[in-house]
Amino acid sequence: MSCNFNASNRLRPERGRGTSINPANRFEPVHFEQDDEYEGEQGEKKSKTTFITDDSNSILTKNNSPDIPFTWSLNPYRGCEHGCMYCYARPTHEYLGYSAGLDFESIIMVKKNAPELLRKKLSSHSWEPQPVMLSGITDPYQPAEKKFELTRRCLEVFAEFRNPVGIITKNHLVTRDIDILSEMAKLNLVRVSLSVTSLDPSITSTLEPRTSRPARRLDAIRKLSEAGIPTSVMAAPIIPGLNDHEIPDILKAASEAGAKRAGYVMLRLPWGVKELFADWLSHHHPDKKDKIMNRVTSIRGGKLNDSTFGNRMRGEGEFADQIKALFRITKQRFGLDGTSHPLSTEHFRKVRQGQRELF
Repeated sequence: MSCNFNASNRLRPERGRGTSINPANRFEPVHFEQDDEYEGEQGEKKSKTTFITDDSNSILTKNNSPDIPFTWSLNPYRGCEHGCMYCYARPTHEYLGYSAGLDFESIIMVKKNAPELLRKKLSSHSWEPQPVMLSGITDPYQPAEKKFELTRRCLEVFAEFRNPVGIITKNHLVTRDIDILSEMAKLNLVRVSLSVTSLDPSITSTLEPRTSRPARRLDAIRKLSEAGIPTSVMAAPIIPGLNDHEIPDILKAASEAGAKRAGYVMLRLPWGVKELFADWLSHHHPDKKDKIMNRVTSIRGGKLNDSTFGNRMRGEGEFADQIKALFRITKQRFGLDGTSHPLSTEHFRKVRQGQRELF
């Protein structure tokens, strides 16, 4: 099977960014294109991150997808500075009038009233205690969190109400909140998953430029586990032809760091992410580009994305089956197939406004 994938190579990749291009927004009739010759100081293009206040009047998002193991998610930010080139959430920026490209990682919407909105929701008569995922779309511990601390403040609210929460992140910054998380863990109120895409920092430095490097993520697993916080590893995404051979090494390293469970998600390339990922391959892995893109289509029924429930997370076909078998066997080998017990809701309590008792 041979496919021809044309992607824009207009600009050199910008240091510290996943992409330097801004594909046209599919909802907007007008599109701005940067001059190919533009260069910043020292001959290097440099884009600054812009933070915009998001005045949303609600904070929890309900999920109706049967292949996602949670109903509610909380996203303190929209857009993500991590700049992961494969991120399925990139197209969500188009609903805000921006591009799924550089805009997604350089224009960050900040929900400064997230903790207050969360408190209001958990206090409402309609709220029934149940796990909430941090986050469903962007990383709750992206670089902006160092400045705004919205994730930490939301965790304080969850802890006050004793409402269970799950966390998935690529950032070592999660260890900053061990003081809150360890107390929540005593009541079975929290679970954390570290996403590890590759153990090779030369890959992650361009594929996920502003995430914590692999060694730091493993260190986060170790610190969280030592603090009594249930921690797992998510090998995601699996990119056939690029990192699938690393599955045994990733699971072994995570197990040695203290992880108790493991999961994986296959690469999917919806909408404009296709062009962005192909462009990234052209710059960083031109010799592997055709092989990788052809394998992606082979697990997606001849397309680059299949949004069908049941298939979108795992894919189908020969390569998908091989990866599924390898993951299952390796997970068992390193003791990462333990039973996942539901988080507890029995300790939930309503907290009056102004009350600041965590435990």
